[in-house]
Amino acid sequence: MEFRPVETTPEALASYADLLQTCFPGAAKFTRDYLDWQYAQNPDGKVVGYDAWAGEQLAGHYVTIPATAHVGGENVRVLLSLNTATHPDHRGKGLFTKLADATYQAGAEQGFDAVYGVANANSTPGFLKKLGFQLIEPLLAKVGCGGLGVDFEQVHERATLRRTWTDASLAWRCRNPHNPIVARGKGGGTTLRTKGATGTAAWTEVGGRFDVDSGSRALSPLRLFLGLLPDGSGGLRGYLDIPRRFRPSPLNLIYRSLSGRVAAIEPGSVFLTFADFDAY
Repeated sequence: MEFRPVETTPEALASYADLLQTCFPGAAKFTRDYLDWQYAQNPDGKVVGYDAWAGEQLAGHYVTIPATAHVGGENVRVLLSLNTATHPDHRGKGLFTKLADATYQAGAEQGFDAVYGVANANSTPGFLKKLGFQLIEPLLAKVGCGGLGVDFEQVHERATLRRTWTDASLAWRCRNPHNPIVARGKGGGTTLRTKGATGTAAWTEVGGRFDVDSGSRALSPLRLFLGLLPDGSGGLRGYLDIPRRFRPSPLNLIYRSLSGRVAAIEPGSVFLTFADFDAY
């Protein structure tokens, strides 16, 4: 087995699309164009990750996406744990752990401060036990109508971890070729919405006005908030919890420091929205 850094050539992207479609046949988004957007066009940088090759066969693949986040009072470069796949012929060989360890070592060497991700119930234990991640807390999943009612001064004051956006990075995020995001200025902030779970529009607000106008789409008035708010920041009045039996899988926010600067994140101190990971 040979381990190599992830590439973003058209040939490599085609190989990744083939593997991801093999492993996740119900996920129509894994096309070469989608992976080119995700892996190569991100203004925060190209993906950091590793592949496992068994001769000419791609046996395993794991990537993290560069991002900027406010962590422990500083704006730093972080990685978002994202796509992982192991070919059916090579499962049970511990490839994911080896690929992840190589990825995090490379990320640390490139100056990334931490890696975060959103894991489902099945994958969370592996991240915690084998890869040294911290489970911060499960995500909120609420539906309602109207604005979130969030006090962004309190969000910025209380959040130990929050994604930070620029005009360029938010415009890139909105251009998701599988499910574009509609961005609109609202007062001193910006609203983001896209097609969410059945019958809903995934919705959030972010502090600050951005030079992004991403067009319009007819979306449901029923809004889904999927993410986290810092304690004491207000918001989500009139929004109701989605019962767990109606959720595909509980989602958990996980975190691992690569620099040692902020070793752990306290629950109740995170601002996270659907746009900050790959929910939609």
